[in-house]
Amino acid sequence: MSNVAVFGLGYVGCVTGACLARDGHSVVGVDIDEDKVAEINAGQAPLRENGLEELIAEQVANGRLRATTDTARAVAESDIAMIAVGTPSMDDGSVTTHALEAVIASIGQALRAAPKPYHVVVRSTLLPGLLETQMQDALDAALGEGFAETVVLCNNPEFLREGSALKDYYHPPYVLVGAAGQAQAQAILDLYTEVDGKQFVTDSRTAALVKYACNAFHAVKVTFANEIGAVAKAMGADGHEVMKLVCEDTKLNVSPAYMRPGFAFGGSCLPKDVRAISRFAEHGALKLNMLSSVLGSNENQLKRALKMVRDEGRKKIGLVGLSFKNGTDDLRESPMVEMVETLTGWGHTVKIYDPNVTLGRLRGRNLSYIDRHLPHLAQMLVSEPDEVLEHAELLLLCTDVADGHDWHAAMSGKVYDLRKDLARPC
Repeated sequence: MSNVAVFGLGYVGCVTGACLARDGHSVVGVDIDEDKVAEINAGQAPLRENGLEELIAEQVANGRLRATTDTARAVAESDIAMIAVGTPSMDDGSVTTHALEAVIASIGQALRAAPKPYHVVVRSTLLPGLLETQMQDALDAALGEGFAETVVLCNNPEFLREGSALKDYYHPPYVLVGAAGQAQAQAILDLYTEVDGKQFVTDSRTAALVKYACNAFHAVKVTFANEIGAVAKAMGADGHEVMKLVCEDTKLNVSPAYMRPGFAFGGSCLPKDVRAISRFAEHGALKLNMLSSVLGSNENQLKRALKMVRDEGRKKIGLVGLSFKNGTDDLRESPMVEMVETLTGWGHTVKIYDPNVTLGRLRGRNLSYIDRHLPHLAQMLVSEPDEVLEHAELLLLCTDVADGHDWHAAMSGKVYDLRKDLARPC
């Protein structure tokens, strides 16, 4: 079992400290608010949360939970600091970090006076990059030299909901630690042996963004359901029944499907149907902020890809994949068609490899669409991978047509995989 100091006796800190104590760890809570400290030591919860008062009383009574205002004492009695101080928004929406920096600095000062191996774990919600810069700088300045390997700074985002926090603590979506590696994360993972959840270790920037991504997704889901409900009401449909049936689809809707960053969407269905709902709303003076912004956001993804190409400064471009997805020759509203159209307009020469697309077999609207946008497609299409490799100074992998061929090894120039590289450092 571990000795843990929990800094910040607010909502997250109290729940974290009480649950760690119940699991057998020795926990000291730390706060500058003497009233909170006194309440904890009296076995009382300083806030309202289902089951928390009883849990705190039980853990104080059995001697596994106590509280203090003395940082140096708390650090001396612990091997791990879990920091759960608030990071509220400022007026401009940015994150307030001064309280967190002050706590980290005070921990560093205590360790400088009494050196020992120690884990400083940020549980507070913090934007990616702040831990690695401002917080690390604050810790390093307080520690002085000679502590680089013995004091580990990492993060451990929490996924607690008010009203069900104790249940969420023991049944989270997962336990997530952001650290330099498994060795640095293990002491934190060991705190959660009683928790029913898979454990993941990633870098601290990714871990921080996961928390923001989860909350943003929750907000998006609420907004999406409300906007569909508004459309349903205006159309005389039952919005609750619509969303109930939407959620019955666990293959595509409520599933990992489409939930990976990639290139822009296209095809004959998604753009058309989103456009139709948005147009209906405009005619009915029904404001759908989120749904009406979807196509614009999709267009921005295409613009980001075009900027990557432009910044490379290469004139000979190779494309792998032209139809909107692998396994079809449907070119309607394919973002790759728009990209080729733009690149040729900028003076690039483009060669395209897509075995799904045969110009002589295109029919109807598919053919008329490509005639309007890429009338010289026949001069761009090649039948073999080697032909696009021989031409290209810059190669763009656009769809799963690229699977099964080692393009990076075969290509002498730069390769961008637009299914991945728009969402990760290149």
